[in-house]
Amino acid sequence: MTAGSRGDVAPFTGLGHGLVRAGHEVTLVTHARFAPLVAGSGVGFHALPVDPRAELESERGRGLHRSTTGPGKLLRVARMARSLVGRMTDDLLTAAQASDVLLLSASVAPLGHTIAAGLSLPSLGLYLQPVAPTREFAPPLLGGGSWGAVGNRLAGHGVGLAVEQIFAPVVPTLRARLGLPAVRRPGTGQPRRARRGWPVLHGFSLLVVPRPRDWRAELDVTGYWWPYDRETRLPPALREFLDAGPPPVFVGLGSATVPDPRRLSAEIVRALRRAGLRGVIQRGWAGLAVDGDDMLTVDDVPHSLLFPETAAVVHHCGAGTTAAGVRAGVPAVPVPIQFDEPFWADRLVDLGVAPNSLPLRRLTAQTLTAALLRVTREPEFSLRARELGVRVREEDGVGQVVDVVGRLGER
Repeated sequence: MTAGSRGDVAPFTGLGHGLVRAGHEVTLVTHARFAPLVAGSGVGFHALPVDPRAELESERGRGLHRSTTGPGKLLRVARMARSLVGRMTDDLLTAAQASDVLLLSASVAPLGHTIAAGLSLPSLGLYLQPVAPTREFAPPLLGGGSWGAVGNRLAGHGVGLAVEQIFAPVVPTLRARLGLPAVRRPGTGQPRRARRGWPVLHGFSLLVVPRPRDWRAELDVTGYWWPYDRETRLPPALREFLDAGPPPVFVGLGSATVPDPRRLSAEIVRALRRAGLRGVIQRGWAGLAVDGDDMLTVDDVPHSLLFPETAAVVHHCGAGTTAAGVRAGVPAVPVPIQFDEPFWADRLVDLGVAPNSLPLRRLTAQTLTAALLRVTREPEFSLRARELGVRVREEDGVGQVVDVVGRLGER
């Protein structure tokens, strides 16, 4: 069960496929628009009613761009999510009633905890970001960085409280519906089960984010879970473009939206041409578009097929796109926009596979040109990226989840 943008869903398609291959019957419960992602994987699908793209493109969704700080953006998205969670509850419950084990992303965990308790089902957290408070870094949803050991941990608890408030209007009614006792002080802390040893597996590499030393034992890191890719070949037009010249630079912002797609597209083209580079531009939810013999606009293309053929990737640093770039062994120019993206951008810079973080609000043709020249002409970035990619590709994050799920199903 998961909710959010494409990056909050795609990794679970490959994980679900791995569980199917291990003999499990798997259903992905998420927004209806993502049903095509499981086609051919053997994973079933149960649709949730909310369309995340429509919400981001609404007047309320566009309001996210008016916040320039991590806390401000989190507050706005929390208000938006609070108004939507009630519409998903019935479908989450219906899907759970046909299940033996619930696997919950961070975005639905408070509801999933309640449903699992009410139906007496075992459950497991499957998180794509490090959510639990730690002294070692500030909450990724606030942009990461560090506010000092005490500040980091306090901020982590604060984010946990804020997330619980999203579900506060729904959980009491759901608990009553399931015959569970009322919570005496709702919204005052993380779900009780989480504090008492609920297991959570994290789908990122220890090479990218080492496991915090102050996490409880039940929080583990498995390695990445890669999306299921049905395609084995790139589209003919893209294949022809790649073969017609030197490796291009990929530019994409995934499921992020931007205030002025035309202006941003022009800045990107100007920067690529100033740096003497060809470009493959992914349209994405931002609506980027370019033209010219040295540029190609594409829609959804498996990153696992495209990224290894690029000179570098310029992206928003969503967790999934960050993982895909690391896996491909290519250097990056991080262009974080909001939420956990600055956290992943900083990780790429710290790992030496990106020259610097270039937040979208500071992106101009001049600043992007400078970053592109560094990432494509200074060989140490490519070298470190290749070395990291080799090590990450050796990990088996899905296998570790399969083992844990097998043990849960035996209870």
